[in-house]
Amino acid sequence: MDGAYANVGVALFTWLAVASVALFSMIAVTVWSESRRKERESYYKNDMLKKVAESQGPGAASALELLREEARIGTIRTKQGLKIAGLVLGAIGIGLLIFLRAMVTDEPVYLCGVLVLLIGIALYGGSYVVTTQAE
Repeated sequence: MDGAYANVGVALFTWLAVASVALFSMIAVTVWSESRRKERESYYKNDMLKKVAESQGPGAASALELLREEARIGTIRTKQGLKIAGLVLGAIGIGLLIFLRAMVTDEPVYLCGVLVLLIGIALYGGSYVVTTQAE
C-alpha cells in the first residue's frame, strides 16, 4: 500500500517539475520576443527619422516635431502611471492600517500600513516633479 502512494507522489512531483520548467521557459521566451520586437521597432523608427531629418525641406521640421510630440506623450504617460500607482498604494496603506488595527489590538503593528501609505504619497507627489522637469 505504501509503495502505491510513493509512486503517486513521485509522479506528481515529476509532473509539477516539468510543468514549472515549461511555464518559466514560456515566460522567458515571451519576454525575450517582446523586447526583441520593441528593439526592432525602435531601430526602424529611428532610422526612418534619421533619413527624414537629413533630407532637405519640410520633412526635417516635421521629424523634429514628431520627436517632441513623442517626448511629451511619454511624459504624460509617466505622470499618469505614477499618479495611479500612488493612489493604489495609498489605498492599500489605508486598508492595511484598518485591517491590522482590527486584527492585532495589543501592539501597534498596524503602523506598518503607514509605510505603504507614505510610499503612495511619495509616488503621487513625484508625478508632479516629473512633469515640471520635462517641461
